[in-house]
Amino acid sequence: MILPIYLYGSEVLRRENVDVDLTDKEGIAKLLDDMRETLKVADGCGLAAPQVGVNKRLVIVDGRDLSDTYDYLHDFVRVMINPVVLEESEETCEYSEGCLSVPGIYAEVCRPSKIKVEYYNENLEKVVEEFDKFGCRMVQHELSHLDGNLFVDNVSPIRRKMIARKLQAISKGTVQTRYKSKR
Repeated sequence: MILPIYLYGSEVLRRENVDVDLTDKEGIAKLLDDMRETLKVADGCGLAAPQVGVNKRLVIVDGRDLSDTYDYLHDFVRVMINPVVLEESEETCEYSEGCLSVPGIYAEVCRPSKIKVEYYNENLEKVVEEFDKFGCRMVQHELSHLDGNLFVDNVSPIRRKMIARKLQAISKGTVQTRYKSKR
C-alpha cells in the first residue's frame, strides 16, 4: 500500500522513535513492503519510518537510481532496523541534500565522511557495516530522521534564512508534491 509521506512541520517527524520489535516479523514485513512501494512511487533514494507516520527505528536506502552518477551504487540497497552508529570519522564532507519530507528544497550539508553502523537487516540478522562516499551520505540522512532531525536543521544560518519562506509554505501545506503526502 502506498503511504502518505509526512511533510516538514508534521509532529511525527520530530517525535522520539522506538526500536522495532524484532519478534513482530509479519508487522515488519508489511511495513517494509509499504515503504518500498511508497519510495518507488515517490522516486526517492531513501525513506525512514517516521516519514510515513510510523515512529519506529527503521529505514530503507536505495541508491540504484543514482548509479549513473555514482557507479558504485549500482547494487546499493539497505534495510536497516534499529540502527546504531558505532563510529563517525572526524573527516567531513559537504553534499547537497534534498528530502521527500521537504519538497523542492536542496542545500549543502556537512556530515562525517565515513561511519560504522550496527543494524538488523530485513532477515533480522545483525550486521555491522562501514559506509563512505555517497552511500554514507544517504544512510546518515535517513538515520537523522530516526533522531527527529531533518537535513534543513543542519544547514548554515544564512541558508536557513534563505529557505525560511519555503519551509513555512511546506509547514502550512501550501505546496504540491508528485507523490501522496500529508501535513
